[in-house]
Amino acid sequence: MNNSGATVTFLPDNRSISVKTGVSLLEAVRRAGIVLPTRCGGKAGCLMCKVSVEGGEAAALRPPGDAERRKLGSLLEKGVRLACQATVQGDVCVHIPEDPLKAAVRRRLEAARRGEADELW
Repeated sequence: MNNSGATVTFLPDNRSISVKTGVSLLEAVRRAGIVLPTRCGGKAGCLMCKVSVEGGEAAALRPPGDAERRKLGSLLEKGVRLACQATVQGDVCVHIPEDPLKAAVRRRLEAARRGEADELW
C-alpha cells in the first residue's frame, strides 16, 4: 500500500481522481464532483451512500469497521460499501449507483438511437 496517494475511478462516469490514502470514498466522490446523496453527515446512519466494488478491488479499501458491518451485513459479501466509512488504501474502481431519473433518460436515449419505440414516453 502506498502512503502518499491513490487513484479512485468512479463508474459509470469513468471519472478518476487522485487522493491521499486514508481519505473516505465520500470525500473522494465530492472532490470528483459526483453527486452521492447522504443525510447523516458521514456517520453510517442513513445508508444512502452505498457504492460497490468488485471482489478484487476490495483490498484497495480499508476493511469495514463495526458500524459498517452492522449496517450492511451480508451486502458486504456482494461488494457493497458505505462511501462515508470506506477509506482508500490503493487504486480502486468504485461503482456509483445511477440516479433513477438519469438512468431512465439514458435508457430512452439509447432506445431512440436503436430506433426502438418506448411506450412509456
